[in-house]
Amino acid sequence: MTDPIEVTFTVNGEPRTIRVEPRRTLADALREECGLTGTHLGCEHGVCGACTILLDGKPVRSCLIFAVQVDGMQLRTVEGLARNGGELHPLQQAFWDNHGLQCGFCTPGFLMLAVGILENNPDIGEAELRAALSSNLCRCTGYQNILKSVLAAAADARTWARSGNR
Repeated sequence: MTDPIEVTFTVNGEPRTIRVEPRRTLADALREECGLTGTHLGCEHGVCGACTILLDGKPVRSCLIFAVQVDGMQLRTVEGLARNGGELHPLQQAFWDNHGLQCGFCTPGFLMLAVGILENNPDIGEAELRAALSSNLCRCTGYQNILKSVLAAAADARTWARSGNR
């Protein structure tokens, strides 16, 4: 067993320092050391996307990254989406309004993927968005309401992203 390593990062705007074994995945560290259980573990092979978070503003599979690799970086999880006061992020509201979830297991990963997409490319076209969303797996919805939700939120998300109020 290797000695734990101290890792400091910012998650959802809050500085965190944790001690982890070098082999600990970021997904496990977020869930167990940080108590952020919204990051779900599905396949643990980077295929399903349930563990998607934003790392320095880009969507990544947290099951494929070691926690020690994020030292000094900015992370956002699904817990960091709601605005101050608990108001839902435009994508969260759109998922609610457009039935973009059923069992909800994949939802945090889809939300983080979609936020990352829209914040980095707020003018993305429907075909490109459909292709990007297909990288995450959902066994319940058939993807149509997920796509509908993201498209419905796109205008609000563009305003949200451009205002710098992420």
